Amino acid sequence: MNSTRLILIVSAALAGCVVPQREEASKVPAMTTLPKDIYPESRSRLPLPKREALDEQGKRVYDSVLDPKRPTLAGFQGPAGIWLHSPRVGEPFREMNRILRNEVPLAPRLRELAILVTARELDSQFEWTAHEPVALKEGLDPGILDAVKFRRPVSGAPEKEAVIIAFGRELFRDRRVRSETYAEMVRVFGETGVVNITALMANYAFTAVMLTAFDQQLHEGRKPLLPLP
Repeated sequence: MNSTRLILIVSAALAGCVVPQREEASKVPAMTTLPKDIYPESRSRLPLPKREALDEQGKRVYDSVLDPKRPTLAGFQGPAGIWLHSPRVGEPFREMNRILRNEVPLAPRLRELAILVTARELDSQFEWTAHEPVALKEGLDPGILDAVKFRRPVSGAPEKEAVIIAFGRELFRDRRVRSETYAEMVRVFGETGVVNITALMANYAFTAVMLTAFDQQLHEGRKPLLPLP
């Protein structure tokens, strides 16, 4: 490719590296057959409950998935379907997710970047494939997205994007956050912002664990977008 690489060092944690050029999506073919322990209607290890079989709280959770004012990316074939089996836990968890996605003052492209960093570090195919198109639609630079997808070192990114990537990688990969990275996060986003971004990442890390436990499959015909070993 002949595209020019933009080189700007934005933090000590990321100095000396380059944002990669856009690469092709995952070569992994879409799955055509489901594992034997997967229910076709939920595409997970849990059957999809009927609304009439749920208690009142379960019915509220069920109806919230269908509420156009609270849209979900995956419908019942995803986390929402899993939570129907534990409405007492699922209802407040879905409300927290809604707040983090819609009410926290964070630019949508940065929100999606934080989610993608989490999905990449936890190798969550379901989360990544659901959120990559959203991130691009919200204006996340494709080169930055590929830097996360292919676990490349990052530089040449705006400071907000760069520090979110550094923070998320240290948080999940190193299991610690360096003082310098934390200080940079506070400088760029403020203390409340750091709390909100951390909560957003933790929320999607939690969801990634749930998706893994119940082997949530992609929607039928959906191409996996995250390259995995």
